[in-house]
Amino acid sequence: MDDNISSTNTNDISVELLEGVHAITEALRAGRPLDKLYVSKDAKNLRGLLQEAKRAQVVVIERERANLDGMSATGKHQGVIASVAARRYADLDEIIANAKQSERPALIVCCDGIDDGRNLGAICRTAEAAGAHGVVVTKRRSASLSVWTDRAAAGALEHLPLARVSNLTTALKTLKDNGLWIYGADADGNVDGLDADFSGACALVLGSEESGLSRLVREQCDFIVSLPMLGKIGSLNVSAAAAVLLYTAVKTRR
Repeated sequence: MDDNISSTNTNDISVELLEGVHAITEALRAGRPLDKLYVSKDAKNLRGLLQEAKRAQVVVIERERANLDGMSATGKHQGVIASVAARRYADLDEIIANAKQSERPALIVCCDGIDDGRNLGAICRTAEAAGAHGVVVTKRRSASLSVWTDRAAAGALEHLPLARVSNLTTALKTLKDNGLWIYGADADGNVDGLDADFSGACALVLGSEESGLSRLVREQCDFIVSLPMLGKIGSLNVSAAAAVLLYTAVKTRR
């Protein structure tokens, strides 16, 4: 690969760059092939990362910080950028099979039109930390894998399968056929999310930042949960709401 990195669009989105210490360290630990590691000459506190890169026999190239600034999509590269092999989406059936083989009840997060890559990455980060078996997004009206998603996920996508489906309603029917209860999250839900019973196999469906759950998706939900809003604002950011509900599930399952 040439030192000047270009992006390539394919049906399975290829993330050409990873930016930041956490994302790149987790990629190395997960065994994801890295092509080159670009490091700013004035970067500090990279000793652990560089040791990981050496063990993986990754080519390390020093660059002036201005050069990395020009390569960076986020502007927050922390002095290190990696060019990486393509990442492929998982299949929904693969996520279901892995969940069935797990010692824990299935926990799958579904995103209904989350179109901000940073929100999607933050949701994936919390989902992985909370022990979810996978995340499902739609091909349309949804953020795709990107450098922003990877950075917000902080390495979670190296360990968490993400599936992309054509029709979320059909995917939810498949999950129900496999024994999962479907919990939709919406501001006008009739079940308090803090009291919801997430102890069994379930999927948590998160609506879009602007319009919430779509009508057809909502109709597939067994329960609609919401969070109490005791202040003056009417709702939480979708990734913040996801974090509260996912850790409510963790507490229920403990």
